[in-house]
Amino acid sequence: MTAVGLARLQFGGTLLYHFLFVPLTIGLGLLIAILETSYYRSRNEVYQIAMQFWIKIYLINFAVGVVTGIIQEFQFGTNWADFSRFVGDVFGAPLALETLIAFFLESTFLGVWIFGWEKLSPKVHLISIWLVVMGSVMSAFWILAANAFMQEPLGYIFRHGRAEMVNFFAVLANPQLWLEFPHTLFGAIATGSIFMAAISSYHLIRHTRDEVFEPSFRLAIIGAVIGSVLVLILGHEQAQHLVMTQPMKIAASEALWHTSALHAPWTLVGTIDTRAHTDPFVLQIPYLLSILAYNSLTGRLPGLLELNRHYQAVYGPGNYIPPVFWTFWAFRTMIFAGTAMALIALLAAYLTIKGKRPHWLLVLWEWTLFLPYIANSAGWVMTEVGRQPWAVFGLLKTPVGVSPTVSKAELWTTVIGYAVLYLGIAVSALYLFLFIIRQGPGQERPENEDESMSPEYYWGGNDWRHAQAPPPYDDRT
Repeated sequence: MTAVGLARLQFGGTLLYHFLFVPLTIGLGLLIAILETSYYRSRNEVYQIAMQFWIKIYLINFAVGVVTGIIQEFQFGTNWADFSRFVGDVFGAPLALETLIAFFLESTFLGVWIFGWEKLSPKVHLISIWLVVMGSVMSAFWILAANAFMQEPLGYIFRHGRAEMVNFFAVLANPQLWLEFPHTLFGAIATGSIFMAAISSYHLIRHTRDEVFEPSFRLAIIGAVIGSVLVLILGHEQAQHLVMTQPMKIAASEALWHTSALHAPWTLVGTIDTRAHTDPFVLQIPYLLSILAYNSLTGRLPGLLELNRHYQAVYGPGNYIPPVFWTFWAFRTMIFAGTAMALIALLAAYLTIKGKRPHWLLVLWEWTLFLPYIANSAGWVMTEVGRQPWAVFGLLKTPVGVSPTVSKAELWTTVIGYAVLYLGIAVSALYLFLFIIRQGPGQERPENEDESMSPEYYWGGNDWRHAQAPPPYDDRT
């Protein structure tokens, strides 16, 4: 494997690993904030027990996400020095804002929330968790602002062999950003909701604290419906935008070697021969590709070979076709997993409204846990692999961005080292996740509180120790 291949493997592998934790941080954090809001309004201690169970999982996920995220920034300076030099003037602003505003807001108020149970009023404590959610959403926004520039560079001039920002607001107004960001955000909501529903199903099957997991399950179903349905809608809008801005990526995602017919069919599954530039077997749905691309029964899409000749005329000699096999199947994996998530969520919502919850539905939800992770990972692969050979589309090719002084031996050392380190982190995180999930929630109490103290300790304006006890939990609510 070449130095470029090793650098791509290391960065892609570590980033994909990191991305396993980011959507859950955003989605689960939002659900915990909603639970505390319900606790604040109803004074029902069941919501407190639930959110203090979920926060344990959240903190483990958050910690692993932070540790693995820091490594990405170091790689910009070690393995991708020429890339950093080329885009540093553009990337500097959004990535600095992500750290100085978003991450500091998120981490600071997470600490305030964790240690503020006995020291803050209920309203301030509630505001703290919402600021944590705001910080995580802002963090995603600024990172995606940088990524959107790689997909569709705007707000820059090319000077002295590098891209220099001339309009910060043009970078923020990038159409790719405003399609990519909500798509990622609602994907995170779907991830957190399905995770909560799956773990709640595990405990509802075993009847461990049903009064705690029943509200969590119902909340998660609502979030799963909203998140998974909007992900499909926004993904459709994003794909139509790519037809205009990155047609090569769309052609690769369809293994479309030649320009399509006027009424373009969509390939459900197929076999791909990248050497002969053919698809020996395809199972297609008539007209659907034209509908997906143009919202019309008619509409041609340019093929890979025709686009490659056009790119050669614009950018110079070379092969501009991305890895078709990986792009094709990543796109379908994302669609199949995302569609399954939406259908299961809608089915669960329908049965819940009807007052039915069969055992098989809970078992199905346990296995649904894996779908958002599959969809998120496949979507990332399609987005980044489908852009190749460009690191910054139309401006900088990936091989040009690699650090010229880093040897293959050094890259092999770090690739193997990261693999071992991340494996250890994964085993530790999985062990802690399973331990907390199997243990279930308990009656959480502040330190040094007498066992006789009841939930009214937590409520009573500025003096939490002089409140009336909340009404007993009624499972009919």
